[in-house]
Amino acid sequence: MTTDDAQGAPIGKVPRTERGRRTLRKLLDAAAVEFGEHGFHEASITGITRRAGTALGSFYTYFDSKDEIFRALVDDLSGKVREAARNARKQDLPALEMERASLIGFLRFAAEHKEIYRIIDECEFVDPAAFRQHYQSTATRIHERLAEGIRRGELRADLGEAHAWAIMGMNVFLGLRFAVWGEDAPEDIAELANSILRDGIARRG
Repeated sequence: MTTDDAQGAPIGKVPRTERGRRTLRKLLDAAAVEFGEHGFHEASITGITRRAGTALGSFYTYFDSKDEIFRALVDDLSGKVREAARNARKQDLPALEMERASLIGFLRFAAEHKEIYRIIDECEFVDPAAFRQHYQSTATRIHERLAEGIRRGELRADLGEAHAWAIMGMNVFLGLRFAVWGEDAPEDIAELANSILRDGIARRG
């Protein structure tokens, strides 16, 4: 079941059967569409259950409120972003190729789940702790990859947390512009981003 990493407490109730897990998955998927289309304040529990094809009582089996399923959804989406980036990578890639592959995975996910931007943006006001945790955990993963690249002698030794946040910021807005607002090839956008990391933007000589 999902957890609120910022608080360490479970979000919602843990399903005990495969049928329950399928129902929970339907509710979360339906919530993504409902919140993505209407926003948090206009979305409704009945709208979620209608989209999920479940009874209203099924919702309250797993969640106590709209706020709770929203928090669970943010956690779920964060996990999916992490999984998409991880699945796009191969083991033992050079550090810069690792960043390129991770961005391709994220861009593909964002193109298929455009609602993530509206949901995460609204999370800043609905649940600021979850909003912060979403970005903090993402930046931490990038920072860890940079540290590994440094350890392997592939990256500059002075890279730190701020560099990880800068890379994440670039990736987030590239996703907004070219995966949500446009339909550019993820590979092309990832190569552009990788060239910035690889070569910088200052004129040389």
